[in-house]
Amino acid sequence: MERRVVITGLGCITPIGNNVEEFWKGIEEAKCGIDEITAFDTTDHKVHLAGEVKNFSPEEYIDKKEAKRMDRFTQFALVAAKEVMKDSQLKVEEIDATRFGVIVGSGIGGLITTETGSTILNEKGPARVSPFFIPMAISNMAAGNVSIEVGARGQSFCLTTACASGTDSIGEAYRLIKHGYQDVIMAGGTEAPITPISVAGFANMKALSTTEDKNRASIPFDKERNGFVMGEGCGLILLEELEHAQKRGAKIYAEIVGYGASSDSYHITSPAPNGEGGARAMTLALQDAGIQPEEMDYINAHGTSTPLNDSGETAAVKTAFGEASKHLMMSSTKGNTGHLLGAAGGVEAIACIKAIETGIVPPTIHHQIQDDACDLDIVPNTPRKADIQYAMSNSLGFGGHNGSIIFKKYET
Repeated sequence: MERRVVITGLGCITPIGNNVEEFWKGIEEAKCGIDEITAFDTTDHKVHLAGEVKNFSPEEYIDKKEAKRMDRFTQFALVAAKEVMKDSQLKVEEIDATRFGVIVGSGIGGLITTETGSTILNEKGPARVSPFFIPMAISNMAAGNVSIEVGARGQSFCLTTACASGTDSIGEAYRLIKHGYQDVIMAGGTEAPITPISVAGFANMKALSTTEDKNRASIPFDKERNGFVMGEGCGLILLEELEHAQKRGAKIYAEIVGYGASSDSYHITSPAPNGEGGARAMTLALQDAGIQPEEMDYINAHGTSTPLNDSGETAAVKTAFGEASKHLMMSSTKGNTGHLLGAAGGVEAIACIKAIETGIVPPTIHHQIQDDACDLDIVPNTPRKADIQYAMSNSLGFGGHNGSIIFKKYET
């Protein structure tokens, strides 16, 4: 028997706010979190803008000694996890902790630690490499530290599917609860990729926008889009079996009802022509949810602001939704945050859940010039009031990984 899965807790760290309340206020106010990079000197770099998390002091949330033994991507996850636990009012001592899991995806993991460790090795020799280098750098350590922090003793792992990591983590968590393997799972994604080698690498493959104007750098679906803007942060949600949540009197934000995933099997970085793989993921999610295309109200698009992604995703939505694509709303919040890579799906899932809860559809900010290849209703520039029954979040990753999840307004 398949079980219903609901969302009972939210937590995030983003370039427009260091908790869910601040993040959502930033969305409602069409705030842009993109600015000049402060993490390192960009003088010799082609790219100078990113979506950095601001005013983040891990010592305010984590023991100073412990914080020093964590990469920034893990620090983000731990702080977001604390917010989720507070928001959900889940008391681990009152549940079966062996059925409480953690899935925190990351596309790259401890890149700051890897880069600084390599520099120390080259400049000072092997004896000076920190004994904490490995447990700080490896990608699973966000999930590992979160499970230790919250007392989750069920399945705990890191899922890495590049920019689809957060969405796939939530989708797999949904399946594990739906089919009875776990009762509660904290899931999402975290990333801290704003480093010299990362920015140089993405820039040299021509994935990043080199625009100097922060208001014209991340411009999803705009005809002048020329690359994405790198961001950092974390988004985590608590998924819970319905009766488990009801029994403890939990607040229920929304229900998760569908997940679809696919592989392009096409190219290491470019999406399949016309977004064929993404369309399959969306169709699978619709089938899993048992709903018709006409029932979808809103899609939080992957919408990276790259020429190929945005036109390909538009084509994919048209394939998956047919005539219904003309009537649904689809926006990208990456104009607000930049592209959070493996954390994008976690944060954008929260955007979908808050849209359902508040009846406010996130806008695609900075949109100025219409592109005929991106001709769906992208909710340009200004938030829109609407009753959202169903919302979908899409993530499409390098390597051809596609993930789509569907949230529904909760009804008893």
